[in-house]
Amino acid sequence: MPASNPSRSLWDRHAILEKNSILLVLGILIAISIGGLVEVVPLFYLKSTIEKVDGVRPKTPLELAGFDIYVREGCYLCHSQMIRALRDEVERYGHYSLAAESMYDHPFQWGSKRNGPDLARIGGKYSDDWHRDHLRNPRALVPASIMPSYAFLEETPLDASHIAANMKTLAMTGVPYTQEMIDKAQDDLKAQGTADDPNVAGLQARYPKAIARDLGADNHALSEADAVIAYLQTLGTQIDFKLYDNKANIR
Repeated sequence: MPASNPSRSLWDRHAILEKNSILLVLGILIAISIGGLVEVVPLFYLKSTIEKVDGVRPKTPLELAGFDIYVREGCYLCHSQMIRALRDEVERYGHYSLAAESMYDHPFQWGSKRNGPDLARIGGKYSDDWHRDHLRNPRALVPASIMPSYAFLEETPLDASHIAANMKTLAMTGVPYTQEMIDKAQDDLKAQGTADDPNVAGLQARYPKAIARDLGADNHALSEADAVIAYLQTLGTQIDFKLYDNKANIR
């Protein structure tokens, strides 16, 4: 009697799947289901998939107002806020982006392309007056710029009557705004726009590294440009990147 061939027997059983389309489809669905469960189920037991980074905080009311205007005007369509871990990008823009930097952005500002430079590290690079002049007339500072003028932002009073409601909504999505932050929203907004406001200490206690600047809030005349400038000046300033500098990851 000839000896049986185990490998041949296995091949015959596998051939049944290949010859029967219904069984093959069922096998594919079972394999995909198992793989999907292995990928998805562990996420239900994770509080966050983003590594916590010291220094990242939610936006102040004035910065949040500026962020909303930035999004409204579609600035992310020409300016990304995501520096890839490539040597040319790091040398031009600064430390590559960390996931935690965008964890409180709704929506995030990674962008889709760059008609203008990446803005992830723009904070503190230029003065408030530079940003104001740039918004008013981009080509006065960058002759080759194709950015349109946003002079109207300087002429438009900032409507921040809804800022506390915005913060309350964001808190529901996981942004760590406390009830005190929400209750003090209007005071903090005014304090950040006035360098000598008596509430600056409270603002900085609630929002570490928040910088109060003389933007006209003392005259109740904050403009939309003031809010955008306050937002831009925070980008890339919250984290000490020396703690996360790993040149081995830069290709």
